[in-house]
Amino acid sequence: MQVNTFLWFDGRAEEAAELYTRVIAGSEILEIRRGADGRATVTFELAGQRCIAYDGGPQFGFGAGISLYVECDTQDEVDAVWTGLTADGQEGPGGSLTDRFGVTWQVVPKAVGELLDGAGPDAAERVLTALHAMTKIDIQGLVDARAR
Repeated sequence: MQVNTFLWFDGRAEEAAELYTRVIAGSEILEIRRGADGRATVTFELAGQRCIAYDGGPQFGFGAGISLYVECDTQDEVDAVWTGLTADGQEGPGGSLTDRFGVTWQVVPKAVGELLDGAGPDAAERVLTALHAMTKIDIQGLVDARAR
């Protein structure tokens, strides 16, 4: 058994898969199939997570109740993923964004968990307050907030 992420697009499945595999390191398009009607079904991997993008039409849209979560090792990774996914998209609070296709993402550095682990209640509150005030997460800003 395998669980995959299935994304329904209105005619932009291939474009979305190309963007996502370009922005997320270690990703690739595995297969593109076209039906008799020309609609594409694109199977791709994002850093080992298999996804399927389908040109299903306008019947369904994306909502903020579900998002793709990208855990980054460094600030450079956060910056690169953020820049790639927010192009023609919309920044949100605390590391969230909606890309140009309407898909919501969380771009979060591993450092968030590391800064919260073992932090006392006051330090954890400072880190979370700083995080919620940010759009793109700035690791050094969180480190500074914890140290205050």
